[in-house]
Amino acid sequence: MTDPTPDYTPPQVWTWNRNNGGQFASINRPVAGATHDKPLPVGRHPLQLYSLGTPNGIKVTVMLEELLALGHVGAEYDAWLIRINEGEQFGSGFVAANPNSKIPALVDRSGPEPVRVFESGAILVYLAEKFGGAFLPTGGAERAECLSWLFWQMGSAPFLGGGFGHFYAYAPTKQEYPIDRYAMEVKRQLDVLDRLLAERPYLAGGHYTIADMAAWPWYGALAKGQLYGAGEFLSVHEYRHVIRWADEIAQRPAAQRGRKVNRTWGEPSSQLHERHDASDFDTKTQDKVAS
Repeated sequence: MTDPTPDYTPPQVWTWNRNNGGQFASINRPVAGATHDKPLPVGRHPLQLYSLGTPNGIKVTVMLEELLALGHVGAEYDAWLIRINEGEQFGSGFVAANPNSKIPALVDRSGPEPVRVFESGAILVYLAEKFGGAFLPTGGAERAECLSWLFWQMGSAPFLGGGFGHFYAYAPTKQEYPIDRYAMEVKRQLDVLDRLLAERPYLAGGHYTIADMAAWPWYGALAKGQLYGAGEFLSVHEYRHVIRWADEIAQRPAAQRGRKVNRTWGEPSSQLHERHDASDFDTKTQDKVAS
């Protein structure tokens, strides 16, 4: 099939068309900084997370729940909901926590001065090191492998989300070239993972690490047909080793809890809009709130 979109000749100087951008046109802009004054709320726990239950947000809530499952009481946290579709990431308090205005952002208030950490991969490394190297090998080839796959995920997922996901699911028009280009790359990434996981149980080797926590919300969901309604289009059933890995992680209680935090869509029982206590999973999911 030939792309029916007429050829586009870029102008000499780009200008911002506020009406262009599809589903996210209202929050995409070519400048940074705050659009309004709004301080961030602060709860009673040492760690304050400001996020949404997207794949990038899930990485951190899974890590926090895994740390708590290991008995690290200092990993108790408040998870505050940031509704990015409503522009809450451009409030002055959030911009102070993350000048890039992307979720998630973490503020560690356990010391004499608050420490801000942004970018999901950086948050995972920070938490691992804060809690004695939990889920991060201490040295040698295993640590290098873990960090390599962590940064592989950080570099690869934009092609999946901002590339394939945008043009396949969110762009105002369907265009053959970008969908074909990014579908090819996403399938290549899945093949990279499938070949790796045919030889080892987890990304870094024999142990579950922050590399798995980073990749699972993106590539685990993709392989299970849960992203962009694109499972059949991408023939995700072919990647059986990725599916095995995704299913194993999905059985972990901490992963199940982490996936619910700051989630605002799906089954009401899967949504815990904000998390301020471990008991919230039993009493404050949306099915409980509604009843």
